[in-house]
This record gives sequence, C-alpha cells and structure tokens, in this order.
Amino acid sequence: MDMKLEVVVVPVADVDRAKDFYTALGWRLDADVATGEDFRVVQVTPPGSPASVIFGTSVTSQAPGSAQGLHLIVADIAAAYEELKRLGAGPSEVFHDAGGVFHHSGTDARVPGPDPQRSSYGSFLSFSDPDGNGWVLQEVTTRLPGRLDPSATAFAAASDLANALRRAAAAHGEHEARTGAEDPNWPDWYADYLVREQAGSELPS
Repeated sequence: MDMKLEVVVVPVADVDRAKDFYTALGWRLDADVATGEDFRVVQVTPPGSPASVIFGTSVTSQAPGSAQGLHLIVADIAAAYEELKRLGAGPSEVFHDAGGVFHHSGTDARVPGPDPQRSSYGSFLSFSDPDGNGWVLQEVTTRLPGRLDPSATAFAAASDLANALRRAAAAHGEHEARTGAEDPNWPDWYADYLVREQAGSELPS
C-alpha cells in the first residue's frame, strides 16, 4: 500500500504572522478555514512540493517554534539562497557538513560554503520562520539508486528540467564522441537519461 507524506504540522503562536511569512516566500495558500475563535487551519504548499504545511489555532499541542529540521530539496542551493534572501527569509550562508554524510543538528560541524565536490545531497542552508521553526534546504541533483520510482519522472520547475536537459546534452555529446557517429535517436537517449537520473539508476553510456 502506498503511503505518501501529505502534510507536516508546524506550531506557531501568531497564525496571521506565519501566513504572511510563508506566502511572502511564494508558498501557495491552499486553505484558511476557521470554525470559531478557538479553531483555525491554514495550509500552504512550497513551490513544486507534493506535501503541504499546516499551522493554525488548536491544530497541535507542540510549543510554537519547536519544529526543527524540516527539509526542502532544491536543485541549486546558490539560487535558492539568493531567492530566500531577496524574499526576506534571512537564510544562513550555504554550508556543508564536516562529516560529509548528512548535517549535524543545530550548527554543529558546519563548514562554510557548498560541498567542495558539489556532490548531490552535500550542500545546505537553513532559515527559520518568525516563531523559530527551523527549515533546512538541501541540494539534490542526482538521486541515489532506488530513491525514486523509475516509472515516475517529474520536475518541480522549468529551470529544473532545463538543468537536467543540459546534463543530458553533455552526456550525449560524450556518447556521440565514443560512438564516432551522430545519433539520430537523441530524443529517446535524452528521455532515457532523464528517467534514469531521477530514479538513481545506471546512466546510459
């Protein structure tokens, strides 16, 4: 049975302040429903995300600001930093972890700058909402094997698709150099490359 993560509940003290903050980041406002002064539900969705965020009044017993380590995946960490800065989110500088596997909690073992090899999964930045709920952005360009359903290929934004096509074009150029011939079936080769890259499968040669 498929079990898809649909909603993450974030505890906030001031619902309208949180709503203003997240919608100012370009997160889609899906719902703002109140059945009285003691119950209100606001749902927003980050651009390109299949999962949404809910906050409001009487929707969680967690203390405001106690949600930490909420992760958002981006294809370009530098571009994400510039966008968050422009929109007033106050992001941290881009960093990577000293251990190189995942990031430690808080600010422990943070090393300034992106991962030196710009490895997929290796570069991060963080920001907090007005209540102190902590978000982490992680750059993922190529998925590890088995991380995606190979039958499902999707891109969150046109820029993500464009970047994937650039990587496919570079790889296809190497393919043609190896074969010593022009490939008239390049659309099929590109399509195969995009699907395999997202699924984390072995790439075509």
